[in-house]
Amino acid sequence: MWFEILPSFGIIVVATALPGYALYGIHKLVFNNAFRRGTNERWDRMLYQRDIRLTKNPYLVNGLEAIPDEP
Repeated sequence: MWFEILPSFGIIVVATALPGYALYGIHKLVFNNAFRRGTNERWDRMLYQRDIRLTKNPYLVNGLEAIPDEP
């Protein structure tokens, strides 16, 4: 019957979704955060380097308070 495909479908769905969810745990263990910033584009790399330069942590939310007042 049609429902005989459900176990195979479940295995395939879990096998394809597992790496994406495993990355959350791996990033949490290795980098002590669960976020992943892509630096595929030049603009993203520039922002990433700016955040490292200003706050030493690119994963914190940076506002105007992160930019020093002195030139």
